[in-house]
Amino acid sequence: MTPAAFAELLKQRDGFLILSHKNPDGDTLGSGAALCSALRRLGKTAYIYSNPQITERTDAYIRGYYAPADFVPETIVAVDIATPGLFPRGFEGHVELCVDHHPSNSFYADETLVVSEKSACGEIILEVIEALCGSVTPEEASLLYIALTTDTGCFQYMNTNADTMNCAAKLIGYGAEYHKVVHDYFRKVSMARVMLEGMIYSGMRYYREGKLVVAFVTQKMLHDAGTTENDLDDLAGLPGRIAGNQVSILIRELENGDSKVSVRSTPAVDSCAICAQFGGGGHAMAAGCTLHCDPYEAEKQLLQATERVWPA
Repeated sequence: MTPAAFAELLKQRDGFLILSHKNPDGDTLGSGAALCSALRRLGKTAYIYSNPQITERTDAYIRGYYAPADFVPETIVAVDIATPGLFPRGFEGHVELCVDHHPSNSFYADETLVVSEKSACGEIILEVIEALCGSVTPEEASLLYIALTTDTGCFQYMNTNADTMNCAAKLIGYGAEYHKVVHDYFRKVSMARVMLEGMIYSGMRYYREGKLVVAFVTQKMLHDAGTTENDLDDLAGLPGRIAGNQVSILIRELENGDSKVSVRSTPAVDSCAICAQFGGGGHAMAAGCTLHCDPYEAEKQLLQATERVWPA
């Protein structure tokens, strides 16, 4: 399916509820809110699901799009959600439409648009909105700029390519407040975040002479640093900053004792193949999964899984 064909499906429907994934990032939220805005411009009824894990930083950009408690949707659209296991907390229902850029998408929706070569789902949504409305508003452009920059680490990650930069240029041309987005998401952090990063760096473990790095975020670390969810964006990129690193793994202990895992890699190693051994997925150079054990047991299992994908 093409973005234009997906836009035609949207034109035929109404009563939209747009889903973001659990532990939502700027891509799923920015893309969903931009699509919601475009649908409203067409005269459609559209809201985004009030994901309970939305942080204050992104809430400031999207709070005008939340669905009221009594809203009964006719069409549910999942944005940037590869599998039902990533549905947001509290959501139950059938998904009619899905837009995604993960090659691991399980095609759970009735109709699915997947463009796996895109760096961010926001790139796909841009094309969908252009097909829907013929234009993009400055607010939609800013939301999509959030999507694009957060999924590429402000154009630092290896998924950044020429199309990514062309998309950024187009969004700036549409009026995106790119200086504000970069300031809000990449230039300023809290004191608690600085303290947490220090703990993460000091506790990292190195294997294969630094080519493989494992970092931990425990509940004790979060408590001692005084962090909130607002301080936890993009932690997965920290261990990969080590010179010579090819695979980095960040293991975050959840409140229920499980371990949320983020794997990042160079093209030489398939991150998705590592995470798929635990029921996870994602991209070749960025993937995730959840293990039902503490972080240090998770490390043992992940090292074994990595060895199977990347023999010494």
